[in-house]
Amino acid sequence: MLELRNIQKSYTVGSFYQTALDGVSLAFRDNEFVAILGPSGSGKTTLLNLVGGLDRYDSGDLLIDGKSTADFSEAQWDRYRNHAVGFIFQNYNLIGHSSVLSNVETGMTLSGLSTSERRKRAYEVLERVGLKEHVHKRPNQLSGGQMQRVAIARALANDPDIILADEPTGSIDSETARQIMELIQEIAKEKLVILVTHDEHIAETYAERTIKLSDGKVTGDSHPYEKDGGSNGRLSFTRTAMAFTQAIRLSFNNLRTKKVRTAITAFAGSIGIVGVALVLALANGMNQEIDDLERTTLSEFPIQIEEAPIDFDALEGGPQQARDDIWEDRPDTDVLYPYDDEFEFTQHFNDIDEEFLTHLEDIDDEWVHEVSHVRGIDYTLLKDTGAGYDIDAGDVGFSQSLAETAFFEDNYDMLAGEAPEDESGLLLIVDRYNRISENFLEALGMDTGTEEIEPEEFLGRRFLNPLLDERIGYDEEEDRYYRRGAADIYADGEGIELEIEGIARPAGEVPGGILDTGLKYHPDLETAHLEHAEESEVVEAQQADPETNIFTGYSLNESDYEDRMQEFGADATPKRIDIYPVDFEAKNEVVDYLDEYNEDREEDERIVYTDFASIITDLSGDVIDSVSYVLIGFSAISLVVSSIMIGIITYVSVLERTKEIGILRSLGARKRDISRVFNAESVTIGFVAGFFGVLVAYLLTFPINRFIARLVDGVENLASMPVWSFVGLIILSVFLTFVAGLIPARIAARKDPVKALRVD
Repeated sequence: MLELRNIQKSYTVGSFYQTALDGVSLAFRDNEFVAILGPSGSGKTTLLNLVGGLDRYDSGDLLIDGKSTADFSEAQWDRYRNHAVGFIFQNYNLIGHSSVLSNVETGMTLSGLSTSERRKRAYEVLERVGLKEHVHKRPNQLSGGQMQRVAIARALANDPDIILADEPTGSIDSETARQIMELIQEIAKEKLVILVTHDEHIAETYAERTIKLSDGKVTGDSHPYEKDGGSNGRLSFTRTAMAFTQAIRLSFNNLRTKKVRTAITAFAGSIGIVGVALVLALANGMNQEIDDLERTTLSEFPIQIEEAPIDFDALEGGPQQARDDIWEDRPDTDVLYPYDDEFEFTQHFNDIDEEFLTHLEDIDDEWVHEVSHVRGIDYTLLKDTGAGYDIDAGDVGFSQSLAETAFFEDNYDMLAGEAPEDESGLLLIVDRYNRISENFLEALGMDTGTEEIEPEEFLGRRFLNPLLDERIGYDEEEDRYYRRGAADIYADGEGIELEIEGIARPAGEVPGGILDTGLKYHPDLETAHLEHAEESEVVEAQQADPETNIFTGYSLNESDYEDRMQEFGADATPKRIDIYPVDFEAKNEVVDYLDEYNEDREEDERIVYTDFASIITDLSGDVIDSVSYVLIGFSAISLVVSSIMIGIITYVSVLERTKEIGILRSLGARKRDISRVFNAESVTIGFVAGFFGVLVAYLLTFPINRFIARLVDGVENLASMPVWSFVGLIILSVFLTFVAGLIPARIAARKDPVKALRVD
């Protein structure tokens, strides 16, 4: 069944070259006890390793059951060692961190046998070698003879056809050696036993056949066998594989023998997990607080629909950034530059038509407190043409008041003139590159074709801002108020005269500026209007009959709105609609209702709304997420460092378990099975580190929450860990340690089993 034909094997180490086997040809019977004798260096162990599939021959052929092994793959050799060969080593080569029973079962786990079948066979062979009472002991609790019996039981467990014994009595006393040899002799009655020994007495006493080797050549054979072509056909080459559970068991047993080191490693690996977990807990708690804020206070903020809504996405780098891309440096002069303002924050215009207003009328009353329609009348700012305030020259809009003086000192530079000090002054705001929109220049009646404009072109320009009485007239015949036309206002020339007194731009490196570009008025102008309004006949009429609501810029009563707006010559279409939800759930219903209107409509036909509550919470959430990402990034550094450390520890484990690698390979373990053992060790450490990390983080949330509650009134249980973070962080820890252990596991898989078995 086993035949060697002209086997050649040599070793080269550096410049040293040695021939271990030189043309060895031998054939063995199915059942015989063969002793191979020879001095050290004669090639005995090399021959045994070649027959056992641990080493590869250079040339010749090894036939197993009549099959050539010249083209055997790595997997076929693994199957051969597992099913057909059992090894008995001089130094026992037992796995120290596993029990006697587990050592015997190891080879069978690679064969795919069920747990019950493995356990049954293991007990049978241990009883056969007289160790049934010691099944749960560790190898270091046994005597030398008992350990060798365990090795014999392990060799017999898979019922192999060949038993290979390498100096099995070299480490035990003579009496124990006799018992071991008698046991091996009994085994040889039903199997092929090849014994390597240097003791001629043992060979003559127990072996049926003695083969002598010297300098790698066969020098004698007491009972040679001529192959007759027959075979018992018992060899099996079914696939071998180590189950991951077995790999976990081996790794866990090893880690258990190194409790202190395992605990320290797991603790170090958990530090990063603790950091990330706490950041997630705080971020989750803060987001929950924001959600609660949106559900309570912010939920009743209006959903606003404007005629020309602002595109908040465009505010972030939109037109200002586009303009900035054209310029690299701020100009040193006070000269102004016209530019084509082709970019607008308003990217969409809502068509608030009768169809949409009808849609709003059907909104569920249980969802909203109020749906308010705001319809405004524009003010007029008349330009001074030098010959009076000419309405034909058009009007210039202005709607933003200046803040206090300290604001400008910190945020704006004066390019020319002075900041206004009373209601008669206007300030022209340009961007940080001294640019002013061509549209604004056209409104002023200025030439837009010039490249540069001196500040003096603006300073001193005068305008008329009509007062309330000038904008609203009273028809005595019809006894009604009406909005006066611009020509009438111009004819009277009454109002507050305004003048551009200064030009300013954003200071420093501020990219945009808090104020829009264009004309800004002094806050006292508003006071002047209010003081005038208190003394006007129009106000008296308003107070006498509130339903007239004749103030421009204010809402009118819905019941009388159409007539009133026609009287004042204004557009009846609402400029803005404010929808006030009753609560958070109702707000979502309103949003869905508005989205329903937009379904199947073209982009320019849709109604764009502004959900202020969502904007505030989204911005807050984005800030929290950004901070969380930064903190998680810092914590992740410790995760990476700890993963590298675990990789180093795994490599140390590879060095410590080198002999175990050789033992597993001799039992038929594949290279990937060896990798799996050490991957399982990394995964186990990662799981322990991850579990410990989230547990510590969870326990830390209690003192953290008490501390925060003392600092911030009304905030309780801020740090809260969602369930997904527990599971996710443990998975992350396992993944990182698995990746860190890949290289050491690969190194372990590539180790030469012959060399691994020689490691002390």
